[in-house]
Amino acid sequence: MKYYFLILSIFITSYISGYDRITGLDFASRSEVLASNGMAATSHPLATQTAVSILKNGGNAIDAAIAANAVLGLVEPTGCGIGGDLFAIIWSSDKKKLYGLNSSGPAPMKLSIDEITKKGLDKIPAYGPLPVTVPGAVAGWTELHKKFGLMEFNLLFKDAINYAEKGFPVSEVVAYYLGLSSNNFKNYPNFKETWMPDNKILKKGDIFKNPHLANTYKKIAQSYGSEFYQGDIANEIVSFINSQGGYFTIEDLKNFKPEWIEPVSVNYRGYDVWELPPNGQGIAALQMLNILENFDIKKLGFGTSEYIHLFAETKKIVYEDRALYYADPNFSDIPVSKLISKEYAKNRLNLIDPNKSSIKFDAGNLENGDTIYLTVADQFGNMVSLIQSNYRGMGSGMVPNKLGFMLQDRGEMFSLDRNHKNSLLGGKRPFHTIIPAFISKDGNPLVSFGLMGGAMQPQGHAQIVINLIDFKMNLQEAGDAPRIRHIGSSQPTGEKMIDGGYLSLEKGIPSEEINKLKKLGHKIQYDLGGFGGYQAIMIKDGVYIGASDSRKDGQASGY
Repeated sequence: MKYYFLILSIFITSYISGYDRITGLDFASRSEVLASNGMAATSHPLATQTAVSILKNGGNAIDAAIAANAVLGLVEPTGCGIGGDLFAIIWSSDKKKLYGLNSSGPAPMKLSIDEITKKGLDKIPAYGPLPVTVPGAVAGWTELHKKFGLMEFNLLFKDAINYAEKGFPVSEVVAYYLGLSSNNFKNYPNFKETWMPDNKILKKGDIFKNPHLANTYKKIAQSYGSEFYQGDIANEIVSFINSQGGYFTIEDLKNFKPEWIEPVSVNYRGYDVWELPPNGQGIAALQMLNILENFDIKKLGFGTSEYIHLFAETKKIVYEDRALYYADPNFSDIPVSKLISKEYAKNRLNLIDPNKSSIKFDAGNLENGDTIYLTVADQFGNMVSLIQSNYRGMGSGMVPNKLGFMLQDRGEMFSLDRNHKNSLLGGKRPFHTIIPAFISKDGNPLVSFGLMGGAMQPQGHAQIVINLIDFKMNLQEAGDAPRIRHIGSSQPTGEKMIDGGYLSLEKGIPSEEINKLKKLGHKIQYDLGGFGGYQAIMIKDGVYIGASDSRKDGQASGY
């Protein structure tokens, strides 16, 4: 009985003190999720539950990731869909190694800089037919399944089709972004018919159905994806885009093939951090970690002006390289090994002034060259780190007739400078922002994680690694911790950083530290959003640990 009163006393004291947690750091939103057989973490509970159901019914992590991604394309169209691209890192328990998949599509062969400039444009627009590139997601699903899948491919779409036909309640964060997208796209063809039933903007709790997407998923499931690239779906995509002023041919879709690539890594204080090489931006996180490893971050302390200043200046340095060098390696020689070398990092860190915010940096001289994230782990020891997106939330505004999805606008990221590595060329893949990540230790898998959100992603990846390793946070705390985002670096499209950009800081950074940052010359914006959404799974002593970002509608769950 005395232990009962002791626990009650602790609870009452905590409540009176204003705290409702008896474990973890103050900013932690919830406990980690623990399970021994399998785990899934996605940005929507229905997708997480689908993944866990696949695992329970004999599927592996790859099957579950595909099924969850299909559900997300329906329930979270503001962040992903089959009109977009896909990247993944897979830990194979059989082979004891990591595999990387780049399933990002190129610009149509007939599109060129000349065609853009003839229209009087000095950059590729964000919306409409011109920024649409070949969607890689469906081909990515089939490629993943061919190499690793266990369950029949058509069975992976059962939940997504069922929800699309019978309906599901719109979740809170998705409803917010659907409201913004509806205002942007309501006058585009087929948008209202798909996402504004009865000509109304969907709100939280509204039951939404997408019968056109259900039919599209059925065709994909039954044809092993081929209908999307050379069947009725492909023909409709080409016909619709060209009717809107695009440049697609059926060969653009038919000739697309995903690419298996080798993930690249750096060692950060004894841990190997893995990313995929360009055309994505993943190595920016590795470059940042290489520089930051030279400082005693633990001693500086989380949330201090010294740490935030160091982080921001490092980001500025690395993103100049990102703007100049990151592009499709099939068209340019990208000096990846030099960019992620420790020697290069030591040369670059000398640019940091500990007492002053920089106005500009130049890229290093090397010439001699919204989104969803999900992760799944299974009973066999396989782990999948997968990210998929249409770019700019829902994408280009281009919704082919009676297909139920929007096409991506990744082509906006091309430069119109013919001498730039990321210049527009038919058949070339644009610079890409979406990046999956992985951490291993002594050759063994440790953490599969990602943090989506445009240019925030490498910054977010680096912060997660630092929170876990330097600040010893647990997996959930590492994602819930207040984030730093520097905005305004030079871009792969050719724009240059102006006046050093500015820092956007999430709530929770002490005001006295913010005042110190201002004295160093940093321009501060407060909690503007855009800090990304995080999901993660850790394997430790045979137990899976899951975490899901409180900034999204998501859920981590296992069995």
